[in-house]
Amino acid sequence: MRHTEAVVKTVRPKDYGEVAVVGRLFREDVPVVMVLSALTDAEAKPLVDFAAGLVIGRCGTMERVDRKVFLLVPSGWVVEAATAGRPPGAARPSA
Repeated sequence: MRHTEAVVKTVRPKDYGEVAVVGRLFREDVPVVMVLSALTDAEAKPLVDFAAGLVIGRCGTMERVDRKVFLLVPSGWVVEAATAGRPPGAARPSA
């Protein structure tokens, strides 16, 4: 099912066991911000590796937006900055 607009979901996994939430949302075609700032570099690395494999396998994209903060965008989506009438983080399918 394709959506005409979605809100980006933010996930703050506390350990590798919680990264499944990121995978489930992404597979459901939902853009995800993965915030790893509460983790050490050693704890965050496997989650970043998981996310990289997820986006490559699903033909999406991953962008680092800040230190330990990553935006995962499913294939066919464009994420835009806030504009009049749209909430911040609104996403839409690409044309």
